[in-house]
Amino acid sequence: AVVSTQSTGARWQQRMGNSSSDRALIHAFGVIRLMADRLNASQAIIDRANTLFKKMTDSRALRGRSTEANCAACLYIACSQEGAVRSFKEICAVCQSASRKQIGKSFKLIIRAVGTNVDLITTGDFMSRFCSNLDLDHKTQQIATTVARQAVDLDIVAGRVPVTVAAAAIYFTCQALAIDKSAKDIGDVAGKVDGDRKEHT
Repeated sequence: AVVSTQSTGARWQQRMGNSSSDRALIHAFGVIRLMADRLNASQAIIDRANTLFKKMTDSRALRGRSTEANCAACLYIACSQEGAVRSFKEICAVCQSASRKQIGKSFKLIIRAVGTNVDLITTGDFMSRFCSNLDLDHKTQQIATTVARQAVDLDIVAGRVPVTVAAAAIYFTCQALAIDKSAKDIGDVAGKVDGDRKEHT
């Protein structure tokens, strides 16, 4: 059997006609690809996001909502399901006009409509990527991971998002090991402002 290498977006585009709904779907696939490219997301993630968006379009569950917000929510879910977790902040950063609130509403509607399961995001989902981007070795990553886990277990960081906890744990570990990484270095990698990270250290 011949395996198609076309993306889901390309295959659907070939099948579609010229109706307004078809054009809207093609436009949405373009928006998803643009955001995914900014995140360096894989084709598998794009295909999953396209499939989810098409499913939501067919169900009309997101009717009246911002297209960009709907696309962003689908991409957020697709990243999680493909094991390439992105923070909500990262997803919002690649949007041109959709607000965090709009994306959040679309996300909740999708979860409710299709029963999609998105596992709870933890500090571990970000620790490896952050440490790699900071050129920290595996031992340092292990220590930072332990610091973050203990902070969570001891309820020290209750209510804090995983991105912030991971950044704070890395900062604390670098300080303890006298590793030359500034608050700004870590903040830039984590996508968090310095003040927000320092507040939780």
